[in-house]
Amino acid sequence: MATSDLVSSPDSRDPESPGKDPSTAAAPPAASSGKRPGSRGSSIGGLFVVCAGIAALVAAMLSSLSLTAKLSALGIASAGAVTDYGIPVLRAAGEISAVIAIGSLLLAAFLAPPQRSGILDVDGYRAVRTASVAAIVWAAVALLMIPLQLSEVSGRPLSEAMLPDNALSGIEQVEASRAWLWVAIFAIVLAIGCRLVLRWGWTPPLLALSILTLMPLAITGHSGSGGNHDMATNSLVLHLVAASLWAGGLFAVLAHARRKGARTDVVVRRYSHVATVALVVIAVSGVINALVRVTPSDLFSTTYGWMIVGKAAALVVLAGIGLQQRRVSVRALQRDASARRPLVRLATVEVMVFSATFGLAVALGGAPPPPPGRELSIQEVLLGYTLDGPPTLMRLLFDWRFDLLYGTAAIVIAVVYLLAVRRLRARGIAWPVGRTLAWLAGAFLLLFTTSSGVGRYTMAMFSVHMGAHMAMSMLIPVLLVLGAPMTLALRALKPAGKDGVPGLREWLLAALHSPVSRFLTHPVVAAAIFVSGFYGLYLTPIFGDIVSTHTGHVLMNLHFLLSGYLFYYVVLGVDPAPRRLEPVTRLGVVMATLPLHAFFGIALMMTDTVMGYDFYHGLNLPWVTDLLRDQQTGGGITWASGELPLLLIMAALGVQWSRSDQRRARQHDRREERDHDAELESYNAMFQELARRDHADDSAEHGHGNAPARDDPRRDSATEGASHSP
Repeated sequence: MATSDLVSSPDSRDPESPGKDPSTAAAPPAASSGKRPGSRGSSIGGLFVVCAGIAALVAAMLSSLSLTAKLSALGIASAGAVTDYGIPVLRAAGEISAVIAIGSLLLAAFLAPPQRSGILDVDGYRAVRTASVAAIVWAAVALLMIPLQLSEVSGRPLSEAMLPDNALSGIEQVEASRAWLWVAIFAIVLAIGCRLVLRWGWTPPLLALSILTLMPLAITGHSGSGGNHDMATNSLVLHLVAASLWAGGLFAVLAHARRKGARTDVVVRRYSHVATVALVVIAVSGVINALVRVTPSDLFSTTYGWMIVGKAAALVVLAGIGLQQRRVSVRALQRDASARRPLVRLATVEVMVFSATFGLAVALGGAPPPPPGRELSIQEVLLGYTLDGPPTLMRLLFDWRFDLLYGTAAIVIAVVYLLAVRRLRARGIAWPVGRTLAWLAGAFLLLFTTSSGVGRYTMAMFSVHMGAHMAMSMLIPVLLVLGAPMTLALRALKPAGKDGVPGLREWLLAALHSPVSRFLTHPVVAAAIFVSGFYGLYLTPIFGDIVSTHTGHVLMNLHFLLSGYLFYYVVLGVDPAPRRLEPVTRLGVVMATLPLHAFFGIALMMTDTVMGYDFYHGLNLPWVTDLLRDQQTGGGITWASGELPLLLIMAALGVQWSRSDQRRARQHDRREERDHDAELESYNAMFQELARRDHADDSAEHGHGNAPARDDPRRDSATEGASHSP
């Protein structure tokens, strides 16, 4: 489709067509009103520049308050005003750009509906193009931040840090510069992707990529080191994602309203739900992150504490403005879809407050937190927490440390599932109890594996790590798949209808029937992803490179869960899928794949080299005196742990096979009842006709002997038909 066709004026569409409100239909084209066609977009761009300027100014002013303490904590001299003030200014402006990209893609993916053909509508296309420009700015800022971080850490002027030899060597040594390099790479890929995309189906992956551009910064700095760094990192990840969706969504909604985009009432209503959830996540994660860094007495006695108080106050102000938006703007749009003025007025104030808050957050991230009151142990430095002794049964069961990412996810998926079941029952639709129990068991096992004593010892001991790995890849996915969440969602969610705005149900169906889903659900592909994770992670240097990092363990758990879920989703076939496999085919895939898992366990038991030796040796756990023996124990756990999932799978496939036969028998019986046994009667009639012809042939042969038959056309015809009958 040509770009000119895609961005044609909304006013040329049918006023009654879906995705268009009456105000858009009545509005004249921009050119006919005496304004330049690009004036509206220019004013929005100017507002975004003003917001970036506010964030940069606040960041520079507040960073100056903690500059001396920061340089003292680093033990270096000032690299000059360009470095000292350039870092907070550029980072604030860059993060505003990143937030605008995230919010624009949020609007294109989930707030503004696309055309029925799947091509982005005008509003979605504009949002994606805005995200492209914002991503380019974000990438440029990230590239500039690389030498600035080198200059700050080395204490040398920026001109020296930018020399090629110094820059290349510094990137390898300075973690912050490496983080900014990854940000630049992700942002460049995002900008290119946004320029190429025309179909709606690619906007959710682009939204995920835009959020990914923030992750290198989340896992470095204060939260990535020191005591409780696992809690600090997890809370900061949740905090950044929620804040970006809230603030970015607001920027996008404001731009949409100022452009007089279609379906503003739907966009605002959907964004309101996102903002409410984001507010709760920001508040909880912010409190947890603050408690990790400071004590209550530090809040009003240190610069770092006062910045936390200021950020909390800003959050309260933003929550108040958001509440006013619901009371005034949302209600006004519900009454009249063209009543955008209250929304634009309040949203303009809110984005400026958000900009100042982002500047405050940048200054807070650059300020040194109060030093801990005691010296940290080696376990606290490497793990983030201490272990009181060997992993006894009581410690594994009751020594809990809640995982903010996977523990929260386990609770959320259990609650959402139960709410969906309740919605079905309220509509008089039954849902199998066995599926509910399977899903809840999987959610509980996910919570237990990541947040109980098992989760505490997973990072410290290879044997416990492999036990958790087996649960995450072999048992939890089986239980979750048996819960049939896709089927439940499709039944619980209301369809948009022929003229309705696509929602969650339509998005699920689009994802289910997408080419990517069809590719991933091919049994060979799913099995390859499932098995290659075992061999590729542990029998290559990858495990040794990431075992010492909290982020590495988070990503490993994510891979275990997703690859296991994909494999058992294909094998068990409980939910709708792009490919429907017969039970015997699924059984063949299982029997061909699981032996490879057993061979992997044997390979671990036979290795004579300790994987991740530097990390495990550095922990110096007194109850792990032989690292190789602990690794071989992990291999034995891997080899023996495939039995239970195999039994569950075999039982599930047996039940499905039996039900499939029964279902086909019932379908056959119903068809016979409708047709009054027409198929059986036709079958019997065929045999009767064959018997009649055989009898006629025998009579002709015995009655006339070898005499030639008389010329009878009917006889010739019957004989010819019999000779061609099966």
